[in-house]
Parts: sequence; structure tokens; C-alpha cells
Amino acid sequence: MTTNDNRRPRGALEAAVMTALWAAQAPMSATEVQHELGGDLAYNTVQTILTRLHEKNAVQRRLDGRRHTYWPVVDAATAAAAQMKAALGERSDRHAVLQQFAASLDEADAALLRQVLAGTERRRR
Repeated sequence: MTTNDNRRPRGALEAAVMTALWAAQAPMSATEVQHELGGDLAYNTVQTILTRLHEKNAVQRRLDGRRHTYWPVVDAATAAAAQMKAALGERSDRHAVLQQFAASLDEADAALLRQVLAGTERRRR
């Protein structure tokens, strides 16, 4: 996906790298991530993204021979939940945001959310 000036949206490459790491069964090198992304990105670009993700504490790394291998700090569901919570925290009218979110869910997701909330409420008691 690109913008009108052929640039990717902010964070799109980091998101693509994280998706590749979440899908992997083991830590990955920059070369392996580059291959997983389809190879249209330069190795240096992938390495820079991985370094930035490491600096943001989104991934961990270890030296494996002469290269680093990388893996996510948290799973995809935990990361998505943190993003949702951060987005909610940035808004002054939390009620309106939650109401719009709930209204946007299809019936199956709304039922699942009700089930999750009920289970969370039971555990809090």
C-alpha cells in the first residue's frame, strides 16, 4: 500500500516486519525477514527497521554467528490490545469512542466481545 506520492503509510514497514516475525516459528535474521516480505526491500532497509524495532523494545535479538536473529517481545494479540488501549487513552470522550467501536462490530464479533467482557468481570470478583 502506498500514498499518492508513492510512499508507504507511516509505520507500514514496521507492521509488515512484525507480521512476518509473529508468523515465524523461530527467531529470524534480517535476510529471512527480507525474503518473507517478498524481497522488494533492500537488505539495509530491513536491517534498519529491525534495529528501530529493537530500540523501541518491540523485538529482542541475539547474536547468532555473525548475524542477529530477532523475535517479537509480545504476541500479535497483546500488541493489538496495547494499540487499542493507547488509542482509547488519547481520546477525551472514551464513552463515544467505545460506543463507535461497538457499533462498528459485526454480530459475531459483538457476541464474542460480550463473552470476553463477561469472563473478565467474573475473574475480577
